[in-house]
Amino acid sequence: MRTDDVEKLKHLNILEGVKQSTFEKIIVPSFLQSFPTGTVLLKENSPADFLYIVLEGLVEMSASSMKSETVIEILGPANLFILAAVLNNDVSLQSARTLTPARILMIPASLIRDLMAEDPDFMRAVVFELARAYRRTVKELKNQKLRHGTQRLANWLLREGDNQGGSRTIKLLFEKRVLASYLGMTPENLSRGFAALTDYGVVSSGNRIELSDRAALEHFASPSFLIDAAEPTTMAQIGTGWHES
Repeated sequence: MRTDDVEKLKHLNILEGVKQSTFEKIIVPSFLQSFPTGTVLLKENSPADFLYIVLEGLVEMSASSMKSETVIEILGPANLFILAAVLNNDVSLQSARTLTPARILMIPASLIRDLMAEDPDFMRAVVFELARAYRRTVKELKNQKLRHGTQRLANWLLREGDNQGGSRTIKLLFEKRVLASYLGMTPENLSRGFAALTDYGVVSSGNRIELSDRAALEHFASPSFLIDAAEPTTMAQIGTGWHES
């Protein structure tokens, strides 16, 4: 494992502040692997043998029923997944697939459960991570229930613009059908959403999206602290706050 990877891991909320012995017990038997785009990391209803932490790239979390399938989350660096299944020693409720080339840390699930009893600081960090995941889920539920599709798209564009350094040009790193599913829209409705947002300075061409009038887009989107504020990924970010433009 590269030195910079170790340093990144030390500042993740689930590992920050734990005993050095705990950190070493986690890192030594864990696997850091690189995966190409489209790799299935985990299938829904399969045992949770590992806790996964995304160091680089994007991972799609999805679920299916009968002939339907939906994207539940799109996770980037510093995020982890299936923690609840790991703690419960249960099956995963979601499937995971890489949307881009990705580097993933895989920590044995039994090790997570054992170390919680040994290190109170690690147990505290795990509880915080569960709370963070719960709040993220509630925000996403509010986003789906309280906004129509085009408004969800507008707010996603604003957040993604910020994630890409505040640029007016957003590069879509995955297929638009994935974005449509994540936003709870059909591909056709997503296309209509983009068309509707041209009045607010949005121009979509292939995988490039231009935001020429952010103020107009923000006025339409009406971003909310109680929905759009990102949950902190490190303990140092707690309490730093979020402000609407």
